[in-house]
Amino acid sequence: MWRAVLPIFSNKNLSILFASGLIAGLSSLPNQAHAAACGGKLSTFLQGVKKEAIAEGISKKAADTALRNAQINRKVLSRDRAQGVFKQTFLEFSKRSVSQNRLDHGAKNLRKYASTFKRAEQEFGVPAPVIAAFWGLETDFGAFQGDFNTMNALVTLAHDCRRPELFRPQLISAIKMVEMGDLSPSTMTGAWAGEIGQVQMLPEDIVRFGTDGDGDGRVNLKKSSPDAILTAAAFIQSLGWQRNQPWIMEITLPGGAFPYEKSGLRKGMTTGDWANLGVTARNGSLPNASLPADLLLPQGRKGPAFLAFPNFDIYLEWNKSFIYTTSAAYFATRLGGAKRYNAGNPDQGLSDAQMKQLQNKLVARGYDVGKIDGILGSKTRAAVQTEQTRLGMPADAWPTPSLLNKL
Repeated sequence: MWRAVLPIFSNKNLSILFASGLIAGLSSLPNQAHAAACGGKLSTFLQGVKKEAIAEGISKKAADTALRNAQINRKVLSRDRAQGVFKQTFLEFSKRSVSQNRLDHGAKNLRKYASTFKRAEQEFGVPAPVIAAFWGLETDFGAFQGDFNTMNALVTLAHDCRRPELFRPQLISAIKMVEMGDLSPSTMTGAWAGEIGQVQMLPEDIVRFGTDGDGDGRVNLKKSSPDAILTAAAFIQSLGWQRNQPWIMEITLPGGAFPYEKSGLRKGMTTGDWANLGVTARNGSLPNASLPADLLLPQGRKGPAFLAFPNFDIYLEWNKSFIYTTSAAYFATRLGGAKRYNAGNPDQGLSDAQMKQLQNKLVARGYDVGKIDGILGSKTRAAVQTEQTRLGMPADAWPTPSLLNKL
């Protein structure tokens, strides 16, 4: 969970979507002690990994088998550095990823595996559309699961000193899967960041949450859709999913003056607060007035608008990208019967060069926006909203040429 970052979308390359640095399938906190155990001669590095695996109770035979032919894959490193997808707008990304073809296939699979989805909701409290949306976005329902050798991918990323604290535990867990008979070092393939199977799970999470959905006594996330569905449900539940609660809902904003500065994540608002300000559900009715609710305006006040509820936080645990998570949550509502969003008519955004210029201006004003990369991440959005408020502009966190000029 997960995906590789790719600049162009198609049904095929969505199979390894968004894995870069925003992996959400890490079920435990990173072990900072691993941070220094990277780089250097590969053979020396692998000896250290074997020693650690054996110390954790894995047999020497399994460690030797898992790492015997391990190699660095330069293509993995190249993919790890690519960030093109994050520069797409919500409308661009969601229109490509939530296609009619994917909606049709999702509906077909909801019917085909209805009994498995029912079991998933009964046991783990996670609705079928939520699981199916992740399944569709990750691998087009199992059709495209990636062709990178899993062991080499994890060795490469654990050896690389950019984020070893994230990937070394995954490498150890992959060795454990070898010992369990669930991973063949020579033939197991998946996404470039080491995710495996139809819902693209990392080894650590497969070991922890793997669930036998088809009753064959094994957990095979590559070939068994029931196994993938139930394992995804178990993982989502572990992130804190609240049973029988919504995750996102499209809404309509009132005309006239509106406190856009209250939009964004964790502003302390409730559904009732938004209703009192004139917000209405575009379809149906708003949920319980006491339910915490965040107003999401992915392309500003003139674009699509949603209320996000506590279960939306689980999407952010799955993947930290605001564009991906909002699209995945929206996709789930569509699979659940919601209508296509109202795209509206958003104000013109910024080009890549303009976005970098904006970030430099914000840094000069004392803001921490992270890397100057042209990506509208959470830190840049927060800074934009603060500056919009200061300048007397509608503070919807959507940067425009007008804002850039005023700065």
